[in-house]
Amino acid sequence: MRVAVVGGGPGGLYAAALLARQGHHVEVWERGAPEDTFGFGVVLSDETLGGIERADTVVHAALGAEFVRWDDVEVVHRGRLLTSGGHGFAALGRRRLLEILHERCAGLGVRIRFRTPAPDVDELARTHDLVVAADGVHSTTRENGAAHFRPTVTEGRCRYIWLAADFAFEAFRFEIAETAHGVMQLHAYPYSDDSSTVIVEMREEAWRAAGFDLCDEQESASRCAKIFSEALRGRPLRGNRSAWTRFRTVENARWSHGNVVLLGDAAHTAHFSIGSGTKLAVEDALALAEALAAVPGEEAGAAGAGAAGPAPDGVPAAGVARALAAYEAARRPAVASTQRAAAASMRWFEEIQGYVGQPARQFAFNLLTRSRRVTHENLRLRDARFTRAVEEEFGCPTGEVGEVSAAGEAGAGGAAGTPPMFTPFTLRGLTLRNRVVVAPMDMYSARDGVPGDFHLVHLGERALGGAGLVMTEMVCVSAEGRITPGCTGLWTSEQTAAWKRIVDFVHTSAPGTALGVQLGHSGRKGSTRVMWEGMDEPLPEGNWPLVAASALPYRPGVSAVPRALDAADLAVLRSDFAAAAVRAAECGFDLLELHCAHGYLLSGFLSPLTNHRDDAYGGPLENRLRFPLEVFDAVRAVWPGDRPMTVRISATDWAPGGTTPDEAERIAAAFAAHGADAVDVSTGQVVSDETPEYGRSYQTPYADRIRNALGVPVIAVGAISSWDDVNSLLLAGRADLCAVGRPHLYDPHWTLHAAADQGYEGPGAPWPAPYRAGSRKPPAGKG
Repeated sequence: MRVAVVGGGPGGLYAAALLARQGHHVEVWERGAPEDTFGFGVVLSDETLGGIERADTVVHAALGAEFVRWDDVEVVHRGRLLTSGGHGFAALGRRRLLEILHERCAGLGVRIRFRTPAPDVDELARTHDLVVAADGVHSTTRENGAAHFRPTVTEGRCRYIWLAADFAFEAFRFEIAETAHGVMQLHAYPYSDDSSTVIVEMREEAWRAAGFDLCDEQESASRCAKIFSEALRGRPLRGNRSAWTRFRTVENARWSHGNVVLLGDAAHTAHFSIGSGTKLAVEDALALAEALAAVPGEEAGAAGAGAAGPAPDGVPAAGVARALAAYEAARRPAVASTQRAAAASMRWFEEIQGYVGQPARQFAFNLLTRSRRVTHENLRLRDARFTRAVEEEFGCPTGEVGEVSAAGEAGAGGAAGTPPMFTPFTLRGLTLRNRVVVAPMDMYSARDGVPGDFHLVHLGERALGGAGLVMTEMVCVSAEGRITPGCTGLWTSEQTAAWKRIVDFVHTSAPGTALGVQLGHSGRKGSTRVMWEGMDEPLPEGNWPLVAASALPYRPGVSAVPRALDAADLAVLRSDFAAAAVRAAECGFDLLELHCAHGYLLSGFLSPLTNHRDDAYGGPLENRLRFPLEVFDAVRAVWPGDRPMTVRISATDWAPGGTTPDEAERIAAAFAAHGADAVDVSTGQVVSDETPEYGRSYQTPYADRIRNALGVPVIAVGAISSWDDVNSLLLAGRADLCAVGRPHLYDPHWTLHAAADQGYEGPGAPWPAPYRAGSRKPPAGKG
């Protein structure tokens, strides 16, 4: 094939070399000179290097001779240096990387046109079998083909600048400077024996307040050197056409169109704080070459060596199209995972102001695990001493040692002492034996609001499974407040007696397990079918009237239109919630949670998307908060003073114009001021056209922000699926309790099994006496 590569960065050059090795005729267009480059050092992972070694030993050997390697990460927090080892980095100068790739391309016959802008992409597509667009974050190819690629580009909230120091740091170093203008941070790492990359980053408002928006490159470098003079040992910083910028996250709906394919930053970007830009581009090149190599020669290479133009229409095009589809299919999952991690890391640094008050070791652990790729267990394997010091600072008891296997090592998790998730936590007069909560999950299995044997078994089984706190589903305060006919309630004496039976069973058969009740009202989301018959679908018959903050249906054209509540209705609802709370206290529940999330009645008052009132209960947030707070106060007044009360909120609506993170903070602060002992931070389900950013632990950043901004205890929830995630969130100070839902449906004894996996046998996870014989994992069959 004839291949055109637009852009002579590492990704484009490596793709050119790999395709030339396959016998294709490759030309590269690079608008810069051979010696031109931006930035300074490049970090590559062992995984990427392994791929390079398999694909091209010549390039791998050349890189291996140049790399600077180190294992440590240094974190400086308020003058205190903490070091964590075992991380394994390899870096080299970006200019040297380009030189190696230039030499390899020249040896393979690749023609590189330096100082030459590429021809129009349509022309290249006509005269070549394949066009590889590796023209960077500001890709002209992508923008010209926006109708096909459908790019999305978003900018971060920080400004940063790439600089260099003429000495080698001994480790990857993170340092913060708390200035009069705001927090500034330094990211630095060595890339040769006498040089280091130094990135200085800060929020946009701090950047402007400090006057950096008025500084040129030289003055910026000079001022940054003064701010971080201790880290730099008084040495200067230098630039390389360096300018302050905001990170641009690039995503594309499609990576190819016809015979044109995007590669590297043209297709996707990942924040520099996880060091994956060059890594992703190189891995793209590897995947593209593999995909093309897998296409039969008569399809992908019918043009043949020395062909004057592309092969006859249809023959190579079909093969190339299949190869490009295979390339994208292979790379998208890995890129999406990296971008999620990068987004979490970027947001962490954007919100760093909320973390600087943490204890030093917790701050360092939080920083190291910010992207969720490094976890508590992973970090324990890298540096057990550092991790143990973090655990001790957190308050993990050291006297209880996990079960030791025959090989002399701790059990699967290997924790020596008490894992963070099995430390106690106190809310008002209730001390939970561990930090695991069985999340509220609607079962839709009641009759006339009465919980039956199913609920006894469902909640009782999970109470026996070891969690510190088991929550009921949303228990409705009136018949009209049900979501479905299968929802439970607490508006009759029969319901009260049924719930008391369940509470008594838990307290008797699973002593030490707390049982919490969640009170709520469906609002505009009521009178629907049970989930497995059609979620949010109205009942075909037997409907009841809906009420809400405003007369807005949940699903326009599908859901019934609710009646907007008037003053008399609000008074009745306050009484309904208070009466249900009195019944809940009579049942003996240990904790009460008020459901103000997920678009149900009280949530409908909080969100500007669902509250269009023009009275004292609508408009600004202070007004939208008024009725939920009145209900909270009414419930708190009748709920026993020694028992804790929490509130669940949706911290974002995942929709334009909805609740913002700043408003979520204010909502949480208002409930805390009225006596909420903890805030259960969920998200979404407020409007039907939401677009959540799903992923592992995807809701926890909202809990994290509220906890560290307000100092109020939080319950984190949202795709927390492993005990390692729970330990990581707790140790990092992002949550106080973790609500785990679906894993407890898969395994009712999830918490006890988490203890067994970590070799823990302490008071935080006692096995019920009848189950103790099964407290060890059964031996597996021999393979």
